[in-house]
Amino acid sequence: MPTLQSLLDQRAAAWTKAQEFQNRSASEAEMSAEDRSAWDAALADVERLSADIEREERHARLAGVDYSQVVQAVKEEDDERHGGPDKADAYANAWRSWVREGTTELTGEERTALRSGWVDGKELRAAGVATGAAGGYLVPPGFRLKLVESMKFYSSMRDVAEVITTETGATLQWPTNDDTANVGAILAENTQVTEQDVTLGTADVGAYTYTSKLVRVSLQLLNDSAFDLESWLARVLGRRIGRAQNAHFTTGTGTAQPEGVQTNAVVGKTGATGQTTSVTYDDLIDLTHSVDPAYRNSGRAQWMLNDTTLAAARKLKDGQNRPLWEPSIQVGVPDGLLGYRYTINQDMPTMAANAKSILFGDFYTGYLIRDVQDVQMLRLAERYADYLQVGFLAFARTDGTPQDTAAYRAYRNSAT
Repeated sequence: MPTLQSLLDQRAAAWTKAQEFQNRSASEAEMSAEDRSAWDAALADVERLSADIEREERHARLAGVDYSQVVQAVKEEDDERHGGPDKADAYANAWRSWVREGTTELTGEERTALRSGWVDGKELRAAGVATGAAGGYLVPPGFRLKLVESMKFYSSMRDVAEVITTETGATLQWPTNDDTANVGAILAENTQVTEQDVTLGTADVGAYTYTSKLVRVSLQLLNDSAFDLESWLARVLGRRIGRAQNAHFTTGTGTAQPEGVQTNAVVGKTGATGQTTSVTYDDLIDLTHSVDPAYRNSGRAQWMLNDTTLAAARKLKDGQNRPLWEPSIQVGVPDGLLGYRYTINQDMPTMAANAKSILFGDFYTGYLIRDVQDVQMLRLAERYADYLQVGFLAFARTDGTPQDTAAYRAYRNSAT
Protein backbone atom coordinates (compact mmCIF):
# COMPACT_ATOMS: atom_id res chain seq x y z
CA MET A 1 0.00 0.00 0.00
CA PRO A 2 1.48 3.41 -0.97
CA THR A 3 2.64 5.68 1.83
CA LEU A 4 1.38 9.23 2.26
CA GLN A 5 4.71 10.64 1.08
CA SER A 6 4.67 8.48 -2.05
CA LEU A 7 1.15 9.71 -2.85
CA LEU A 8 2.33 13.31 -2.41
CA ASP A 9 5.26 12.65 -4.74
CA GLN A 10 2.98 11.05 -7.35
CA ARG A 11 0.59 14.00 -7.21
CA ALA A 12 3.43 16.51 -7.52
CA ALA A 13 4.64 14.68 -10.63
CA ALA A 14 1.13 14.58 -12.12
CA TRP A 15 0.63 18.29 -11.39
CA THR A 16 3.98 19.19 -13.00
CA LYS A 17 3.01 17.14 -16.05
CA ALA A 18 -0.36 18.90 -16.29
CA GLN A 19 1.32 22.31 -16.06
CA GLU A 20 3.77 21.37 -18.81
CA PHE A 21 0.93 20.56 -21.20
CA GLN A 22 -0.91 23.76 -20.30
CA ASN A 23 2.19 25.94 -20.70
CA ARG A 24 3.09 24.31 -24.00
CA SER A 25 0.26 26.15 -25.75
CA ALA A 26 -0.75 29.79 -25.51
CA SER A 27 -4.35 28.71 -24.89
CA GLU A 28 -6.36 25.56 -24.41
CA ALA A 29 -7.86 26.04 -27.87
CA GLU A 30 -4.40 25.73 -29.44
CA MET A 31 -3.69 22.36 -27.85
CA SER A 32 -3.47 19.38 -30.08
CA ALA A 33 -5.99 16.61 -29.48
CA GLU A 34 -3.20 14.39 -28.18
CA ASP A 35 -1.93 17.04 -25.74
CA ARG A 36 -5.44 17.82 -24.53
CA SER A 37 -6.08 14.14 -23.86
CA ALA A 38 -2.80 13.84 -21.95
CA TRP A 39 -3.58 17.06 -20.04
CA ASP A 40 -7.00 15.77 -19.03
CA ALA A 41 -5.45 12.48 -17.91
CA ALA A 42 -2.85 14.30 -15.79
CA LEU A 43 -5.53 16.45 -14.15
CA ALA A 44 -7.60 13.33 -13.47
CA ASP A 45 -4.55 11.81 -11.77
CA VAL A 46 -4.19 14.93 -9.62
CA GLU A 47 -7.85 14.67 -8.56
CA ARG A 48 -7.61 10.95 -7.83
CA LEU A 49 -4.38 11.28 -5.88
CA SER A 50 -5.73 14.28 -3.94
CA ALA A 51 -8.69 12.16 -2.80
CA ASP A 52 -6.31 9.34 -1.79
CA ILE A 53 -4.11 11.81 0.09
CA GLU A 54 -7.09 13.26 1.94
CA ARG A 55 -8.15 9.79 3.08
CA GLU A 56 -4.62 8.90 4.19
CA GLU A 57 -4.23 12.17 6.08
CA ARG A 58 -7.54 11.63 7.87
CA HIS A 59 -6.50 8.08 8.75
CA ALA A 60 -3.16 9.36 10.04
CA ARG A 61 -4.89 11.97 12.20
CA LEU A 62 -7.22 9.39 13.70
CA ALA A 63 -4.38 6.91 14.21
CA GLY A 64 -2.37 9.60 15.97
CA VAL A 65 -5.01 10.21 18.63
CA ASP A 66 -4.15 8.75 22.02
CA TYR A 67 -7.46 6.97 22.46
CA SER A 68 -6.40 5.52 25.78
CA GLN A 69 -6.31 9.01 27.21
CA VAL A 70 -9.59 10.04 25.58
CA VAL A 71 -11.38 6.93 26.76
CA GLN A 72 -9.87 7.20 30.21
CA ALA A 73 -11.25 10.72 30.67
CA VAL A 74 -14.74 9.54 29.81
CA LYS A 75 -14.33 6.27 31.69
CA GLU A 76 -13.48 8.02 34.94
CA GLU A 77 -16.73 9.97 34.71
CA ASP A 78 -18.62 6.81 33.77
CA ASP A 79 -17.08 4.91 36.67
CA GLU A 80 -18.22 7.60 39.09
CA ARG A 81 -21.77 7.56 37.74
CA HIS A 82 -22.10 3.81 38.10
CA GLY A 83 -20.35 3.38 41.42
CA GLY A 84 -16.91 2.18 40.38
CA PRO A 85 -15.01 0.54 37.48
CA ASP A 86 -16.52 -2.91 37.99
CA LYS A 87 -20.08 -1.58 37.88
CA ALA A 88 -19.29 0.59 34.85
CA ASP A 89 -17.91 -2.44 32.99
CA ALA A 90 -21.00 -4.41 34.00
CA TYR A 91 -23.18 -1.64 32.57
CA ALA A 92 -21.29 -1.68 29.25
CA ASN A 93 -21.57 -5.48 29.00
CA ALA A 94 -25.27 -5.36 29.88
CA TRP A 95 -25.81 -2.69 27.25
CA ARG A 96 -24.25 -4.92 24.59
CA SER A 97 -26.53 -7.77 25.66
CA TRP A 98 -29.51 -5.42 25.48
CA VAL A 99 -28.56 -4.38 21.93
CA ARG A 100 -28.31 -7.98 20.77
CA GLU A 101 -31.00 -9.74 22.77
CA GLY A 102 -33.40 -7.09 24.08
CA THR A 103 -34.79 -6.60 27.57
CA THR A 104 -36.53 -9.95 27.90
CA GLU A 105 -33.30 -11.95 27.64
CA LEU A 106 -31.36 -9.96 30.24
CA THR A 107 -30.35 -11.61 33.49
CA GLY A 108 -31.27 -10.04 36.80
CA GLU A 109 -27.71 -8.76 37.23
CA GLU A 110 -27.76 -7.18 33.77
CA ARG A 111 -31.09 -5.48 34.44
CA THR A 112 -29.70 -4.04 37.65
CA ALA A 113 -26.57 -2.81 35.85
CA LEU A 114 -28.60 -1.14 33.10
CA ARG A 115 -30.74 0.70 35.60
CA SER A 116 -27.61 2.44 36.89
CA GLY A 117 -27.46 4.28 33.58
CA TRP A 118 -31.17 4.30 32.86
CA VAL A 119 -33.55 5.44 35.58
CA ASP A 120 -31.34 6.93 38.27
CA GLY A 121 -32.13 10.47 37.13
CA LYS A 122 -28.53 11.24 36.24
CA GLU A 123 -28.44 10.16 32.62
CA LEU A 124 -32.04 9.74 31.52
CA ARG A 125 -32.86 11.84 28.47
CA ALA A 126 -36.11 10.46 27.04
CA ALA A 127 -39.48 9.11 28.07
CA GLY A 128 -40.88 5.76 27.00
CA VAL A 129 -38.20 3.57 28.51
CA ALA A 130 -40.29 1.00 30.32
CA THR A 131 -40.28 -1.85 27.80
CA GLY A 132 -37.97 -3.63 25.43
CA ALA A 133 -40.06 -2.33 22.55
CA ALA A 134 -39.21 1.28 23.36
CA GLY A 135 -36.21 1.10 25.65
CA GLY A 136 -34.07 4.18 25.99
CA TYR A 137 -30.48 3.72 27.17
CA LEU A 138 -27.44 5.92 27.00
CA VAL A 139 -24.55 4.34 25.19
CA PRO A 140 -21.32 3.34 27.00
CA PRO A 141 -18.16 5.44 26.53
CA GLY A 142 -16.53 3.29 23.82
CA PHE A 143 -19.56 3.38 21.56
CA ARG A 144 -20.11 7.08 22.19
CA LEU A 145 -16.55 7.89 21.13
CA LYS A 146 -16.92 5.86 17.95
CA LEU A 147 -20.21 7.55 17.10
CA VAL A 148 -18.83 11.04 17.69
CA GLU A 149 -15.78 10.15 15.61
CA SER A 150 -18.06 9.11 12.73
CA MET A 151 -20.05 12.34 13.09
CA LYS A 152 -16.84 14.35 12.79
CA PHE A 153 -15.72 12.29 9.78
CA TYR A 154 -18.69 13.66 7.83
CA SER A 155 -18.56 17.20 9.22
CA SER A 156 -16.11 19.70 7.74
CA MET A 157 -17.38 22.34 10.13
CA ARG A 158 -16.27 20.33 13.16
CA ASP A 159 -12.73 20.40 11.78
CA VAL A 160 -12.51 24.21 11.80
CA ALA A 161 -15.04 25.61 14.31
CA GLU A 162 -14.69 25.88 18.07
CA VAL A 163 -16.47 22.87 19.61
CA ILE A 164 -17.51 22.84 23.26
CA THR A 165 -19.32 20.18 25.28
CA THR A 166 -21.75 20.89 28.11
CA GLU A 167 -23.43 18.63 30.63
CA THR A 168 -26.95 19.93 29.94
CA GLY A 169 -28.83 21.42 27.01
CA ALA A 170 -29.86 24.62 28.78
CA THR A 171 -29.47 27.73 26.62
CA LEU A 172 -25.92 29.02 26.96
CA GLN A 173 -25.50 32.81 26.88
CA TRP A 174 -22.38 34.96 26.79
CA PRO A 175 -21.74 38.72 26.50
CA THR A 176 -20.45 40.26 23.27
CA ASN A 177 -18.65 43.51 22.53
CA ASP A 178 -17.26 45.20 19.43
CA ASP A 179 -15.09 48.11 20.52
CA THR A 180 -12.91 48.22 17.41
CA ALA A 181 -14.28 51.62 16.30
CA ASN A 182 -13.16 53.31 19.52
CA VAL A 183 -9.60 54.54 20.07
CA GLY A 184 -7.74 56.17 22.88
CA ALA A 185 -6.51 59.79 22.83
CA ILE A 186 -3.68 62.00 24.04
CA LEU A 187 -4.53 63.77 27.25
CA ALA A 188 -3.25 67.32 27.75
CA GLU A 189 -2.01 68.43 31.16
CA ASN A 190 -4.76 69.46 33.58
CA THR A 191 -7.47 68.29 31.19
CA GLN A 192 -10.44 66.16 32.14
CA VAL A 193 -10.58 62.68 30.64
CA THR A 194 -13.44 62.22 28.17
CA GLU A 195 -15.80 59.27 28.44
CA GLN A 196 -16.43 56.51 25.93
CA ASP A 197 -19.04 53.89 26.78
CA VAL A 198 -18.53 50.20 26.09
CA THR A 199 -21.51 48.67 24.31
CA LEU A 200 -22.30 45.11 25.34
CA GLY A 201 -24.55 42.65 23.57
CA THR A 202 -25.49 39.04 24.13
CA ALA A 203 -25.40 35.83 22.11
CA ASP A 204 -26.72 32.41 22.93
CA VAL A 205 -26.63 28.84 21.74
CA GLY A 206 -29.23 26.16 22.49
CA ALA A 207 -29.43 22.45 21.72
CA TYR A 208 -31.39 20.82 18.91
CA THR A 209 -32.04 17.10 19.00
CA TYR A 210 -30.72 15.27 15.96
CA THR A 211 -31.78 11.75 15.11
CA SER A 212 -30.06 9.21 12.91
CA LYS A 213 -33.49 8.00 11.76
CA LEU A 214 -34.27 4.33 12.00
CA VAL A 215 -31.83 1.55 11.17
CA ARG A 216 -33.18 -2.02 11.01
CA VAL A 217 -30.86 -4.93 11.75
CA SER A 218 -31.69 -8.58 11.19
CA LEU A 219 -31.73 -10.97 14.13
CA GLN A 220 -29.18 -13.10 12.32
CA LEU A 221 -26.64 -10.29 12.44
CA LEU A 222 -27.53 -9.43 16.02
CA ASN A 223 -26.97 -13.03 17.10
CA ASP A 224 -23.70 -13.39 15.20
CA SER A 225 -21.02 -12.88 17.85
CA ALA A 226 -18.39 -12.43 15.13
CA PHE A 227 -20.20 -9.37 13.78
CA ASP A 228 -18.80 -6.10 15.20
CA LEU A 229 -22.20 -4.59 15.88
CA GLU A 230 -20.92 -1.65 17.91
CA SER A 231 -18.56 -0.38 15.22
CA TRP A 232 -21.13 -0.89 12.48
CA LEU A 233 -23.90 0.93 14.34
CA ALA A 234 -21.56 3.75 15.32
CA ARG A 235 -20.58 4.31 11.69
CA VAL A 236 -24.11 4.23 10.30
CA LEU A 237 -25.76 6.31 13.01
CA GLY A 238 -22.88 8.74 13.42
CA ARG A 239 -22.53 9.47 9.72
CA ARG A 240 -26.23 10.17 9.35
CA ILE A 241 -26.20 12.64 12.22
CA GLY A 242 -22.93 14.13 10.99
CA ARG A 243 -24.32 14.83 7.52
CA ALA A 244 -27.41 16.53 8.92
CA GLN A 245 -25.45 18.65 11.37
CA ASN A 246 -22.85 19.77 8.84
CA ALA A 247 -25.54 20.96 6.44
CA HIS A 248 -27.07 23.10 9.18
CA PHE A 249 -23.72 24.33 10.51
CA THR A 250 -22.99 25.51 6.96
CA THR A 251 -26.26 26.87 5.53
CA GLY A 252 -28.81 26.51 8.35
CA THR A 253 -31.45 29.22 8.55
CA GLY A 254 -31.28 29.81 12.29
CA THR A 255 -35.02 29.16 12.57
CA ALA A 256 -35.81 25.78 14.17
CA GLN A 257 -32.24 24.77 13.25
CA PRO A 258 -28.70 26.14 13.79
CA GLU A 259 -27.64 29.25 11.90
CA GLY A 260 -25.00 28.29 9.38
CA VAL A 261 -21.61 29.90 8.99
CA GLN A 262 -22.42 30.86 5.39
CA THR A 263 -26.04 31.95 5.82
CA ASN A 264 -25.55 35.54 6.99
CA ALA A 265 -21.83 35.89 6.30
CA VAL A 266 -20.77 39.43 5.46
CA VAL A 267 -19.83 39.77 1.80
CA GLY A 268 -16.20 40.80 1.38
CA LYS A 269 -16.11 40.68 -2.42
CA THR A 270 -18.73 40.43 -5.16
CA GLY A 271 -17.87 39.16 -8.61
CA ALA A 272 -18.13 41.49 -11.59
CA THR A 273 -21.09 41.30 -13.95
CA GLY A 274 -20.98 38.02 -15.84
CA GLN A 275 -19.21 36.13 -13.04
CA THR A 276 -22.21 34.05 -12.04
CA THR A 277 -20.20 30.84 -12.11
CA SER A 278 -16.61 32.06 -11.91
CA VAL A 279 -14.06 33.76 -9.69
CA THR A 280 -10.83 35.57 -10.58
CA TYR A 281 -7.40 35.89 -9.04
CA ASP A 282 -8.13 39.52 -8.13
CA ASP A 283 -11.40 38.47 -6.45
CA LEU A 284 -9.58 36.08 -4.13
CA ILE A 285 -6.95 38.69 -3.29
CA ASP A 286 -9.68 41.21 -2.44
CA LEU A 287 -11.53 38.63 -0.35
CA THR A 288 -8.48 37.85 1.78
CA HIS A 289 -7.90 41.54 2.44
CA SER A 290 -11.53 42.10 3.37
CA VAL A 291 -10.74 40.18 6.56
CA ASP A 292 -8.96 42.19 9.24
CA PRO A 293 -5.28 41.26 9.66
CA ALA A 294 -5.97 40.36 13.29
CA TYR A 295 -7.91 37.34 12.00
CA ARG A 296 -6.00 36.85 8.77
CA ASN A 297 -2.71 36.49 10.64
CA SER A 298 -4.05 34.33 13.46
CA GLY A 299 -2.52 31.19 11.98
CA ARG A 300 -6.00 29.68 11.57
CA ALA A 301 -7.21 31.65 8.52
CA GLN A 302 -8.29 29.43 5.65
CA TRP A 303 -10.71 29.00 2.77
CA MET A 304 -13.95 27.06 2.84
CA LEU A 305 -15.52 26.03 -0.45
CA ASN A 306 -17.24 23.25 -2.35
CA ASP A 307 -15.03 20.81 -4.25
CA THR A 308 -16.49 22.04 -7.56
CA THR A 309 -15.50 25.60 -6.65
CA LEU A 310 -12.02 24.40 -5.69
CA ALA A 311 -11.69 22.80 -9.12
CA ALA A 312 -12.34 26.22 -10.70
CA ALA A 313 -9.88 27.93 -8.34
CA ARG A 314 -7.19 25.39 -9.23
CA LYS A 315 -7.21 26.68 -12.80
CA LEU A 316 -6.48 30.29 -11.77
CA LYS A 317 -3.00 31.80 -12.14
CA ASP A 318 -1.38 34.94 -10.83
CA GLY A 319 0.15 37.74 -12.90
CA GLN A 320 3.31 35.69 -13.44
CA ASN A 321 1.35 32.69 -14.74
CA ARG A 322 1.83 30.70 -11.53
CA PRO A 323 -1.07 28.52 -10.31
CA LEU A 324 -2.81 29.80 -7.18
CA TRP A 325 -3.28 26.23 -5.96
CA GLU A 326 -0.22 24.86 -4.21
CA PRO A 327 -0.22 21.05 -3.86
CA SER A 328 1.63 19.85 -0.81
CA ILE A 329 4.76 17.78 -1.38
CA GLN A 330 5.50 17.15 2.29
CA VAL A 331 3.67 15.06 4.88
CA GLY A 332 1.99 17.26 7.47
CA VAL A 333 1.87 20.33 5.23
CA PRO A 334 -1.63 21.00 3.83
CA ASP A 335 -2.39 22.02 0.26
CA GLY A 336 -2.76 25.76 -0.14
CA LEU A 337 -4.56 28.44 -2.11
CA LEU A 338 -2.80 31.80 -2.20
CA GLY A 339 -0.70 30.65 0.73
CA TYR A 340 -3.64 29.63 2.92
CA ARG A 341 -4.95 26.12 3.54
CA TYR A 342 -8.50 25.22 2.63
CA THR A 343 -11.34 23.03 3.84
CA ILE A 344 -13.61 21.29 1.34
CA ASN A 345 -17.19 21.52 2.57
CA GLN A 346 -19.65 19.87 0.22
CA ASP A 347 -22.54 21.68 1.88
CA MET A 348 -21.19 25.02 0.66
CA PRO A 349 -23.15 26.17 -2.41
CA THR A 350 -21.54 25.78 -5.82
CA MET A 351 -20.94 28.93 -7.82
CA ALA A 352 -24.21 30.31 -9.18
CA ALA A 353 -25.91 33.68 -9.57
CA ASN A 354 -25.78 35.60 -6.27
CA ALA A 355 -24.36 32.60 -4.35
CA LYS A 356 -21.98 33.05 -1.42
CA SER A 357 -19.76 30.30 -2.76
CA ILE A 358 -16.44 30.95 -0.99
CA LEU A 359 -15.66 31.82 2.62
CA PHE A 360 -12.31 32.99 3.98
CA GLY A 361 -11.20 33.71 7.52
CA ASP A 362 -10.66 32.33 11.01
CA PHE A 363 -13.57 29.94 11.51
CA TYR A 364 -12.44 28.84 14.96
CA THR A 365 -12.96 32.38 16.20
CA GLY A 366 -15.98 32.93 14.00
CA TYR A 367 -18.19 29.89 14.65
CA LEU A 368 -19.18 27.89 17.73
CA ILE A 369 -20.55 24.34 17.91
CA ARG A 370 -22.07 23.25 21.22
CA ASP A 371 -22.64 19.56 21.99
CA VAL A 372 -24.59 18.14 24.91
CA GLN A 373 -22.41 15.31 26.09
CA ASP A 374 -24.57 12.23 26.16
CA VAL A 375 -25.84 10.29 23.16
CA GLN A 376 -28.91 8.09 23.50
CA MET A 377 -30.11 5.08 21.56
CA LEU A 378 -33.54 3.47 21.33
CA ARG A 379 -34.15 -0.21 20.56
CA LEU A 380 -37.43 -1.19 18.83
CA ALA A 381 -37.95 -4.94 18.98
CA GLU A 382 -41.64 -5.84 18.71
CA ARG A 383 -42.37 -3.32 15.96
CA TYR A 384 -40.40 -5.34 13.37
CA ALA A 385 -40.71 -8.79 14.90
CA ASP A 386 -42.55 -10.16 11.85
CA TYR A 387 -39.50 -9.25 9.74
CA LEU A 388 -37.11 -10.80 12.29
CA GLN A 389 -35.52 -7.38 12.60
CA VAL A 390 -34.78 -4.90 15.37
CA GLY A 391 -34.81 -1.14 14.86
CA PHE A 392 -32.24 1.26 16.32
CA LEU A 393 -32.24 5.06 16.53
CA ALA A 394 -29.57 7.37 17.90
CA PHE A 395 -30.08 10.88 19.24
CA ALA A 396 -27.56 13.68 19.75
CA ARG A 397 -28.16 17.19 21.00
CA THR A 398 -26.19 20.06 19.49
CA ASP A 399 -26.37 23.61 18.16
CA GLY A 400 -24.15 25.95 16.20
CA THR A 401 -23.97 29.72 15.81
CA PRO A 402 -21.68 32.45 14.45
CA GLN A 403 -19.88 34.00 17.40
CA ASP A 404 -17.66 36.60 15.69
CA THR A 405 -18.86 37.50 12.20
CA ALA A 406 -15.89 39.82 11.69
CA ALA A 407 -13.58 36.79 11.64
CA TYR A 408 -14.56 35.71 8.12
CA ARG A 409 -15.99 37.08 4.88
CA ALA A 410 -17.74 35.66 1.82
CA TYR A 411 -17.25 35.90 -1.93
CA ARG A 412 -20.55 36.37 -3.72
CA ASN A 413 -20.95 35.56 -7.38
CA SER A 414 -22.52 38.21 -9.56
CA ALA A 415 -26.30 38.24 -9.77
CA THR A 416 -26.18 38.56 -13.57
